Amino acid sequence: MTVSDRPRAVDGLEVTEVKDGLVVYDPERDRVHYMNASAAVIFTFCDGARDRQSIVEAATRVFGGDVMSSRDVEACIAQLRDERILQSAE
Repeated sequence: MTVSDRPRAVDGLEVTEVKDGLVVYDPERDRVHYMNASAAVIFTFCDGARDRQSIVEAATRVFGGDVMSSRDVEACIAQLRDERILQSAE
């Protein structure tokens, strides 16, 4: 992955805000994903406009570097990609 990598949500997802995060339904794969508050914030930052470094900086600023490290944010982005709910914007 390159510095210009700009993750964004896969098209067609149904996103519902719940008390403690998000519920994301992928109708194409008929899968439901439950995100806690921190994953929901990171997912929201993955809008295709921000590059990975900007997402890491924003998330660590929101949560504080002592609570969420850059490694934690990178791991969350990777997991969201592995679950195929994030893709790289072209």
